[in-house]
Amino acid sequence: MDDDPLWWPVGRLVGAYRSGSLSPAEVCELALTRIAEVNPTLHAYVLPTPELARRQAAEAEAAYRDGTAGPLAGVPVSIKDAFHIEGHVTTLGSLAHADDVAGHDSGAVRRLRRAGAVFVGKTNVPEFCQSATTDNLLGPDTANPFDPRRTAGGSSGGAAAAVASGTCTVGLGSDGGGSIRIPAAFCGLVGFKPTFGTIDDDGGFRAFSPFISAGPLARCVADAYSLHSVLAGVVTQNQDRMSPHRPAGLARHRIAWCAKPEGRPVEVNVAEAVIAAVAELGARGHEVNPVELDFGGWEEIFSPIVLAEEGERRDHLLGGPHELTWYHRRSLEAAQQLDPAVLAAAHSALAQYRERVDRYFGDYDVIATPATATTAFELGCRPAMIAGQPVGRLWGAFPFAVPFNVTGHPAVVLPVGFVDGLPVAIQLVGRHGGDAELLSLAEELEALLHVRPFNGPLPRRSAP
Repeated sequence: MDDDPLWWPVGRLVGAYRSGSLSPAEVCELALTRIAEVNPTLHAYVLPTPELARRQAAEAEAAYRDGTAGPLAGVPVSIKDAFHIEGHVTTLGSLAHADDVAGHDSGAVRRLRRAGAVFVGKTNVPEFCQSATTDNLLGPDTANPFDPRRTAGGSSGGAAAAVASGTCTVGLGSDGGGSIRIPAAFCGLVGFKPTFGTIDDDGGFRAFSPFISAGPLARCVADAYSLHSVLAGVVTQNQDRMSPHRPAGLARHRIAWCAKPEGRPVEVNVAEAVIAAVAELGARGHEVNPVELDFGGWEEIFSPIVLAEEGERRDHLLGGPHELTWYHRRSLEAAQQLDPAVLAAAHSALAQYRERVDRYFGDYDVIATPATATTAFELGCRPAMIAGQPVGRLWGAFPFAVPFNVTGHPAVVLPVGFVDGLPVAIQLVGRHGGDAELLSLAEELEALLHVRPFNGPLPRRSAP
């Protein structure tokens, strides 16, 4: 697909705009056409925004002519439907908000708009982002471009499917419990959760508040960095350099390789693919140390705090006029029954947990784990067994992301290969504030592996 600008990285696309060999309007129309082709199968978008996209593309063309183009001018970007775009509906994946028109841009959207991005549509989410698969009552489940019979993950599943299927260059997601990294892993993408607190979606939807960050889903590390740089406010108008670069003196990393954190099972073929990727880092000269680090205790912290906030903000929906998904109803009911002592214990344990995990970075620069325990599973069929061992329905397939929401460390996933045609990914976790260093290592590994994302027409089959 090298001749199709929808598959070009941000740098090449912006370069073509600046040279005048390609126009944002042309690429906008390609994106809108592609959405119309694949969305009936994938259900990645809950709301395409063609009028807005065409207007923004025209503004980008004018900005290139007069020399005021921002760093993402003319770049097609999808917006997760947990962010507000002024004048457009924000459903939050819920019938209760199916007609709610946003009166303002939320913070992340505002920064992307200033950078010149072209918003091609709002991408699908589970109800109030409360699931690691993207299913709600607004329409069919979001499907995986590699196999539409399988899940794209969640809660940024629509964003992942949108980027992986070539409808946009990059996607805006959010990660409060793996919600960028899980769908990125399932869809063969780079997904980045920045250091907690470095990006605030001011004026936006609130859930997972002590743990969440906006972040990118992209087909390469450099594109993830481009979107992250804009979200974090570290680039300005006309800044050319949009790729991570290793700080001086950090050419060799001390990597803690955790093959099965907390002893949790990983499918054999998934584990083998990730082990091979870690071996590449060792061969490159990095110090790779197979270790067992103690990440236990995150569930007892994460679940009560998330449930308490959900109950506080949305308890009024129980008994209301709108039908709720079974999983969100269950969350609200669990919030009503939450023991205050359990919640107090979770808050008390939070700081200690963060300090405990942070101490590992005294000995290591990066922690590496599998991104998920399985490849993408069939829609509606979360695995009960992994590698011959029973696992819980809630976190069994993807238990490795949430600990680093609880700690707030930056974490990135990137594809390392395929099992039966489905992507497998590794997770790399860095020090607080070490986002650029972490992305630099991810970019190095990406170059070593040469794993190409999905970049062809959808298979001739549809989700059930």
